[in-house]
This record gives sequence, C-alpha cells and structure tokens, in this order.
Amino acid sequence: MVPSYGSDSPSRPAADPAVGALLERTLAAIAPADSGAAAAARDRQNNLTKPPGSLGLLEDISVRLAALSGTCPPPLPEPAAVAVFAADHGVHAQGVSAWPQEVTAQMVANFLASGAAVNALAAQARARVVVVDVGVAAPVPDADAAPGRLKRHRVRNGTADMTRGPAMSREEALRAVEAGIRVAGELVDDGSRCLLTGDMGIANTTASAALIAVFTGTDPNEVTGHGAGVDDATRRHKVDVVRTALDVNRPDPQDPVGVVAAIGGLEHAAIAGFVLGAAARRVPVILDGVIASSAALVAAALSPEAVSACVAGHRSVEPGHTVALRQLGLRPLVDLELRLGEGTGALLALPLVQAAARTLRDMATFDSAGVSDQQL
Repeated sequence: MVPSYGSDSPSRPAADPAVGALLERTLAAIAPADSGAAAAARDRQNNLTKPPGSLGLLEDISVRLAALSGTCPPPLPEPAAVAVFAADHGVHAQGVSAWPQEVTAQMVANFLASGAAVNALAAQARARVVVVDVGVAAPVPDADAAPGRLKRHRVRNGTADMTRGPAMSREEALRAVEAGIRVAGELVDDGSRCLLTGDMGIANTTASAALIAVFTGTDPNEVTGHGAGVDDATRRHKVDVVRTALDVNRPDPQDPVGVVAAIGGLEHAAIAGFVLGAAARRVPVILDGVIASSAALVAAALSPEAVSACVAGHRSVEPGHTVALRQLGLRPLVDLELRLGEGTGALLALPLVQAAARTLRDMATFDSAGVSDQQL
C-alpha cells in the first residue's frame, strides 16, 4: 500500500501534480524479500565445504542478496557505483559546524578532480564515483568539465534554517526524493549492480540527528555527536538546536515526506529516494554513515520492504548512527571509527559484500567436492 504523504506545513499540496508520481510508481514496484530464494541460499550455505555459520556475517549477507534478487546464488554485486549527494543547510547559520558553508562546493570540485578520500577508496574498490548536486548553495563546476561524473538535480540553493520553520517545502522534498530515484535508475541502466551512498554537506549531521530523533523516538542528546570535529560546547549547542527545530516544526513520523521537508536536508531526501530506487530495481545499496542511515529511516518509513535492499557498510562514531542501525535492523560490516562520510565506509565494505556473494556462488558443496560432512 502506498502511504499517504499528508499535507504541507503550512497545509498545501504540491503545486505541480506531476511531482510525487515517480515516487508512487517506485513504492508500488518494491516487492518483499523472496523467502524461497533466502531459504535456498541458507540451505546452500549449510552444504558448502565449511562448518555451518563459519563465515559469520558474510553468510547472512549472501542470504539477503539472494532474497533481494529472487535467485540463488544471487548476481555478483559488481560493477559498483557510489553517488555522492551534495547539498547545503540553512541551520549552518546557528553555528553548529566548525567549517564554513562554502566548503561544500569546494569539496564537490575536489570530488570531480578525484582528490578526495572517496575517490581514492573507489579506485581501490574499482567503483565508479558520480557527484549529484541536489542543493549546493554556491556554484559548482560545469557539467562539461566532468562529463559523466556530475549530475545536476539542484532543487534549491540549500535548505532554510530549520530552527525558524521548515527546511524546505513538501514539493521540494518530493523533487529531491525523486532526484535520488532517477540517479539510482540511471546507474542501474548503465550497468551498476551495486549502489553505494555518499554525501557532502556542511552541517548535515545536525539534520541527521533531528531525523534520527524523530524516527526512533530517541532524545536528541543521545543521537547528536561531534560531527566534523566540533568541541563539547558546540555539541551541546547542536543538541539545543535540534530540540528547537523539533519544537518549531513538530514533525510527524507517520508523514515521512513531511519530516524530511521540515528538518532534513536535500541530500537526505535524495538518498532516501536512492535507496527506494535501488530496492525497486532489486539492486543492493550499501549505506555509508550517519547521514545515509538517517535517510534510510525516511525510506523505511515510506516502504519497510526497502530495507531488504540495504547493507550497513560501517558503524560511524556518531552516536545517532548506532541508534539508526538498530531501528533499521542492520548490522555494520566495518567498525573503524570513521566519521568522514562521502561514501568512504560503504566503499570499504564493498569487497566484503562482493565476497559474500562470490563464496555462495563459487564454493563447492560437500557432495560436489567429495568431502565428508560428518561432524565428529
């Protein structure tokens, strides 16, 4: 059943009736995980030439991949592509970040010049990097300067300050969600068989904490961290800013589009759409850190079945990330005390996800290898 989107705040439907149609079609296309394929994958795992359960979480991932694709063994999740969704945040004006807002656009240029951590790790993992401008406040390089690597889906030049009212309108939130759906579809159509989330946006951990607080019912103090290195005093101020935004907007978790419009970022909305788009195409999506997990909560509120397409790449040091992963029912593959974003944690997990599929596909069974499966 396609959920109701509620009304805008102030109450007003989207001005363009076409906005939201792609989201509705995408939600209708998301199917539950295939229990038959999952059972077949679990049975095959138990008959491979190893003690049952000895590959740990890799076995669980392989079963999830089979259930998502509907086949056992599932397709190998390669080639892979990471989409770095970039946008700015009006709440930056509240002094929640140690970095100036113009760093967002500067880092977009750095991504396109292949100079960032996401580029280095993507090269190591043999993954494609695309950058999506969904709401950067400052100008970014011409698409001609980065053919095939920069996608322009700018909805507006950054969000408004969520402590003074909604970060964006409902229509803008829907446009951003649908931008993420389109990017997922384009990457799959280009041959990608595994999608990874990336993000860039100064002050986006503040919006992430607000989203996680709403969707998990957790106190803002428990889910607000130090972000990109702020001190303890600034962290306490961030908590107060999140509380103010929640008091001013009073977002309703039963209206996920309304929540992301009120207190989220344009990149959060787009990543939520990216997750939904991957789920609709039955392609796995590896989530990065706290920004991705907070966006995945939006996607899960729109379609609980979409979580079956998600793999938690890593556990961030941001406290809200652990809370969000618990709500999503996902176990992280990597825990390296990362807090960079960009898609770095997802890229480090990519070889593990690929290994999970390959072992299920390529290992011999006890029968085929002529190995006794009798346990002493």
